[in-house]
Amino acid sequence: MGGTGQRLGGLLNREPRVVAAGVGVLADALVQQAVPVEGVDWRPPPPGTEAALAAVLGRPGQAAADALAVGRMLTARPELVDVRPAGEVLGLEPGTFLHAGPPLEWERASGPMRGALIGAMLLEGLVATPEEAAGALARGAATLDPCHHHGTVGPMAGVVSPSMWMLVVRDAEHGGTAYCSLNEGLGKVLRYGAYGPEVIERLRWMGAGLGPLLREAVRRHGPVDLLSIMAQALQMGDELHNRNRAATALLVRELAADLAAADAPRDRVAEVFRFAGGNDHFFLNAGMAAAKAAADAARGVPGSGLVVAMARNGTDFGIQLSGTGDRWFTGPAGVPDGLYLGAYGPDDANPDIGDSAITETAGMGGFALAAAPAIVRFVGGEVPDAVAATQRMYEITLAEHPALQIPLLSFRGTPAGIDATRVVRTGILPVIDTGIAGREAGTGQVGAGLVEPPAEVFTAALLALAEDGSRPEPPR
Repeated sequence: MGGTGQRLGGLLNREPRVVAAGVGVLADALVQQAVPVEGVDWRPPPPGTEAALAAVLGRPGQAAADALAVGRMLTARPELVDVRPAGEVLGLEPGTFLHAGPPLEWERASGPMRGALIGAMLLEGLVATPEEAAGALARGAATLDPCHHHGTVGPMAGVVSPSMWMLVVRDAEHGGTAYCSLNEGLGKVLRYGAYGPEVIERLRWMGAGLGPLLREAVRRHGPVDLLSIMAQALQMGDELHNRNRAATALLVRELAADLAAADAPRDRVAEVFRFAGGNDHFFLNAGMAAAKAAADAARGVPGSGLVVAMARNGTDFGIQLSGTGDRWFTGPAGVPDGLYLGAYGPDDANPDIGDSAITETAGMGGFALAAAPAIVRFVGGEVPDAVAATQRMYEITLAEHPALQIPLLSFRGTPAGIDATRVVRTGILPVIDTGIAGREAGTGQVGAGLVEPPAEVFTAALLALAEDGSRPEPPR
């Protein structure tokens, strides 16, 4: 018997230390007996994915392909270089509208998406009333296409029409260009599905006043280093999705002198300052375009399971991988869990919507919650929950962002580069920090919270990646 204790490393001669995974009833029984237990949040991969996981993980060059893709994402240098109408930079014709998320038809569109499209019809002067707009859209009078198909991202409903002004962001490292519309502010706005007279009036002012003055300021200033602004903002309490207060202040400060030098009446310039400075989400759209430019730099690496797009249209949630081209993998969008405004509640909420999850795709937003403790007051939870959310995301990402660092984690880089294979293998889903749109068209914003993608989209993406027999390309 003496030899047995030795062979078991003294297990029978000291207090047991237990690591428990899976069903909690065994761990609970040990805790009741005062046995220290370390719980591990683990679950087996979904049934039927074993062969696909083995095929992908065992493929020669797989690690090199993922390293190449995430390396391109993390070395992107997004710069704001211009502000121009969508009709010019995207070639949109009258009656053509872009929208957030994967492809969608009017028949399947949610309330806020329908509301935003109705508002776009009114803004472009194609109809006189909301009723005429709804009828025309139902008859197929408009062409609908995802923003992502045009190098573009749009928050919430994400609707872009020809007369809307776009931020033009160029990747100075890899040469790509991405676009995003200007941010309207919060409340009853087009992106949340509102289309009342005040919404259309604000959009027309943005086209006639805000856009041209911003264009003049950006061109006078020269390229604006968005990555530098984002890095500073993270260290000032933003997470760059639902909290952009510091980033907005930094951007306004960067452009202030050039705005003041604009060849325009002082009251028009002051109006632009008031609008931008009073809109804490003004930077969000620039950050989204920066994230899109970085993610697009990582596209097209054969064999890579890096996620290069996460997007929602209010009905479906879709992802795209670097190694599977432009194919979408979709599932039903879930309703965010969070805090609601006024008398609104979960029954008023629309399922998740918007291209703004591109921020999480590039290592911001929900992945950087630990950098923004104040955000928990807006989306619910406690500060330790924000820290835990970020730490959990390191389990499913390929790298840490070298520029985007979190002070609370000893300046560790944000978790960046979602690996679809790791998501399936661990069962850990990306956390997305988002606004909540009202279910009914015209309602606007009803709250904000956290949401996860449907697990099946990552399973489908993994199976497609496994079926692709092409060998990953070597690093260049």
